[in-house]
Amino acid sequence: MNTHSNQAHPPQRIIGLAGGIGMGKTTVSNYLATVHQLPVLDADIYSREAVAPGSPVLGEVVERYGSGLLLPDKTLDRHRLGDIIFSSPPERLWLEQRIHPYVRDRLVAGMHTLSTEIPPHPTIVLVIPLLFEARMTDLVTETWVVRCPPEQQLERLMQRDHLSLQQARARIDSQMSIQKKATYADLVLDNTSTLEHLFQQVDAGLAQIPVRLTVPRG
Repeated sequence: MNTHSNQAHPPQRIIGLAGGIGMGKTTVSNYLATVHQLPVLDADIYSREAVAPGSPVLGEVVERYGSGLLLPDKTLDRHRLGDIIFSSPPERLWLEQRIHPYVRDRLVAGMHTLSTEIPPHPTIVLVIPLLFEARMTDLVTETWVVRCPPEQQLERLMQRDHLSLQQARARIDSQMSIQKKATYADLVLDNTSTLEHLFQQVDAGLAQIPVRLTVPRG
């Protein structure tokens, strides 16, 4: 997909930011948004929209799992749903087949809005945790993956989401391995040590001339 190549302005750079759960995608995207002033479209936000009260997807979820998955304010109990889908690949696939098309449509709409502004944004960031699993790489011109050691990931995830060891491991195991994601990435960001070191890698990545912008994308 490339809706920008026939316009007069330089080709648009679209960074797809991924990585393992709890490895630092939000830290990187916040840095890109605040320090580099880049527009960021976040797939996680659209995923939450997809199951907002009154949405068709939430209706299907309640029909499948029961109204016990709703909190008192009628919003989805994401923690309880997570326990279901992260322990059952078929159930996770069922949910993803309903959420991913919505997320993709929202990302495409957001990109279109940004690309039609005058002047258009030369660089856009799409934060897509399941960039490779959901096969959304056609939306971007380059892929960045944030990674850290497994023990750091596990500790961060347990602390951030208040999960047990078993719950955290189930969420990690549900995703493509970080080693495999790294082999697909145009840039791997190492989030092992300090934030300064991480941000230096981000700065260097932005300074590079993306190879794929010099070649027509099929």
